[in-house]
Amino acid sequence: MSIAPPESLESPAVAVAAYDRPALSAREIEVLRHWLRGESKQAVANELRIALGTVNTHLTRIREKYSLVGRDASTKPALLVRALQDGILTISEL
Repeated sequence: MSIAPPESLESPAVAVAAYDRPALSAREIEVLRHWLRGESKQAVANELRIALGTVNTHLTRIREKYSLVGRDASTKPALLVRALQDGILTISEL
């Protein structure tokens, strides 16, 4: 006989699933991951062979998408928290 754990003891993965996640494109995730790992926006642009303005556009759209689901991500630290919560990035990747 299996007994389910009380809700207060749910695993972290279950807790993360409770967040509304924005629908980020693969490219937005790629740009976000590079930038959050400490690279400058210009370094991200160079690495991904895109314009600096394109990096900024992706980051602006990512922030807007988080805002639309009610999860502020207006700063780089806030975006880092969201990426960790959503499994986009892990602490060991930083």
